[in-house]
Amino acid sequence: MGSPALGGSENQGRIKYTGSESSPVLGKKAAVIKGDGIGPEIVDAMLHVLRSCNTQTELILCDAGSEQWEKHGGETYIPDSTMKILEDSNACFKGPTTTIPRPNAPRSVAVTLRQKFELYSNIRPIKTYKRITPDRSLDFVCFREATEGLYTGIEFKVSNDAAVAIRKITRQGCSRFINSAFSWAKRYKMNKVVAITKRNILKVTDGIFWEEVEKSAKTNPSITIEELYIDNMTQQLVIKPEQFNGSVLVSTNLFMDIISELASGIIGSIGLVYSANMGDSFSMFEAAHGSAPSFKGQNKVNPTAAILSGAWMAEYLGEAHIKDAVFSATEQVINEGRQVTFDIGGNATTMKMAEAIADIAKQKLRK
Repeated sequence: MGSPALGGSENQGRIKYTGSESSPVLGKKAAVIKGDGIGPEIVDAMLHVLRSCNTQTELILCDAGSEQWEKHGGETYIPDSTMKILEDSNACFKGPTTTIPRPNAPRSVAVTLRQKFELYSNIRPIKTYKRITPDRSLDFVCFREATEGLYTGIEFKVSNDAAVAIRKITRQGCSRFINSAFSWAKRYKMNKVVAITKRNILKVTDGIFWEEVEKSAKTNPSITIEELYIDNMTQQLVIKPEQFNGSVLVSTNLFMDIISELASGIIGSIGLVYSANMGDSFSMFEAAHGSAPSFKGQNKVNPTAAILSGAWMAEYLGEAHIKDAVFSATEQVINEGRQVTFDIGGNATTMKMAEAIADIAKQKLRK
């Protein structure tokens, strides 16, 4: 339904694959941020798979995150040199980065890039694997508005003992985001959009959000809509997540961040959840999980989310054949269970799992 056929821009068709490593046929560039904690390990795993599949995209490594910031300082976690590379690229892959939770630290890399490039749709497909959840089959998509809400980071103290955070919601922001979710549903033949709000309490902000859902529904009569309050939604997702199959779940920034994390637990591991941050002219791809500093350097974390995000980026940049091969290979490796990481029942290292996926993907590309 929503996950198998992931897409980039609708106007990007398949580009003939020549197999030549010396002269890229696409002329596309992707900035690759290795990040913090486990970031470099899973990014290396992702790069190994893409290079094994002979990607023709120029992959440009660059730094961002708290680790480089603590060494070099600056007003943001993103050095000027990295921002220049990003501005000159067609897309970005962001490894997990750490955001230091103290008032004077910079805002997160993800939030900064989402707002700079207006990447208003954060998309996280949720799909089960037969070996991991044999009694459950899920396939739906989480759409998260990624430039507004509480994550705008507008906070201030009103006294030494009280502070206020602003939840900014605009009609323009809601409209473009919700229209993109309906476009996804229509493109992938999904029959329902579920809006997650707390409109009984947040009557004005969530009122604007719901009005835009109703507006989009009028121009898409084949797609039904439903509204669930965030507290009820968490219960429904635990009790009967299958009811959301074939649906696009939409919500504001914080609510969907929570819901998509809960969904990742239901399918077996946050290490399986890949994502994209899409705007009108630029996209950033990333694993949905964080930098997990306690696992840094152990070569044991699940690379699936990074690998699938990288394959999705390849499709976005015109190499759909690589996405198809990598997605198929990943599903095969996970369901066979011989070369998988500890979180999904195996004992393979991060790179061993990546190598297994790369080997199968290469075979599929030769056929």
